[in-house]
Amino acid sequence: MRRISFLTAVILIALALSACGGGTQAATDAPVIPTDTPLPTAAPTDTPASPLAILVMSPDMEQATYELYQSVVYDLAQGSGLRFQVRNTLTEADLEPALKIVIIFPPQPGSGIAALAAAAPQTQFLAINVPDVVPGGNVSVLGENAQEDIVAFMAGYIGALITEDYRIGMIYPKDDPEALQAVTAFENGMRYHCGQCQGFYYLPYTFPQNIEVPSDEDPARYSAYAEYLISQRQVDYIYVYPELATPEFLAYVGSAGAPQMGTLAEEQKPLYWVASLRPDVVGAIRNAWPMLLAGGGGQAVVSPLALTDVDPTLLSPGRQADAERVLADLLTGRIFPLTVP
Repeated sequence: MRRISFLTAVILIALALSACGGGTQAATDAPVIPTDTPLPTAAPTDTPASPLAILVMSPDMEQATYELYQSVVYDLAQGSGLRFQVRNTLTEADLEPALKIVIIFPPQPGSGIAALAAAAPQTQFLAINVPDVVPGGNVSVLGENAQEDIVAFMAGYIGALITEDYRIGMIYPKDDPEALQAVTAFENGMRYHCGQCQGFYYLPYTFPQNIEVPSDEDPARYSAYAEYLISQRQVDYIYVYPELATPEFLAYVGSAGAPQMGTLAEEQKPLYWVASLRPDVVGAIRNAWPMLLAGGGGQAVVSPLALTDVDPTLLSPGRQADAERVLADLLTGRIFPLTVP
């Protein structure tokens, strides 16, 4: 009975092992069933180009000025997340959809700024000192904003600042309403510095001493008016209204030893030129940039003014800092040039 039980046990174990081995082989050799379900693929996407700013300048521009404008606009573009390009001209083929801002210096591109602006309504254009361009639509314009009242006020202020006993004078065209307004600003500038401006001497007249030039006067005779102020009225500093400021006349005033200031560029300066007060194009671009970036257009951009070409022997650094503080107050409206101080 014991042998039968042992044999039975062996048989049962063998059958169990056979069943396990067969099952494992069947699982290993099972065929792979193909599927018709396609694997997912990535859908193609078009990445939009980042916004672009273009600066258009003539290669004939003075090199230092060219590099200055390029640096300023590059910094503005980088700070706003825009790509940046400099071109010497611009055509409609360059007007890509991502183009956001175009700043153009003279001359006008071949097809004209108006045509370019019409072809790219999504782009804001700023024309700087480009003739025959008017603001409107997506075109803004920065012109030669002389702001003659501010210039005259600063001429009076600086004249009083640097002369002994405030001996200053102005030469202006007769019966010109804008010139008469500038005379008021000139006198206000002097008084802003020195109040009643009482000198330490006796004379039968006070300063400023101003003289008007008839509209039909020969420009060759302008020098006689300066001579009268210098010799007869003891004027030591003269401001010549821009309409009369021919290079020859200003050269005569300088040769007579009278300091003066105005809006001349550096290469035109005569003798004893104290400083120039000229539009600050860099400041104007920086001021206009947020408007252009926000899509605002069609504006006449007013340029701030800056003292340039300063002669430190006539206007010391300390006095220049004083003058620039007053200029900043004029530009921000804290001082009004036609209001008596």
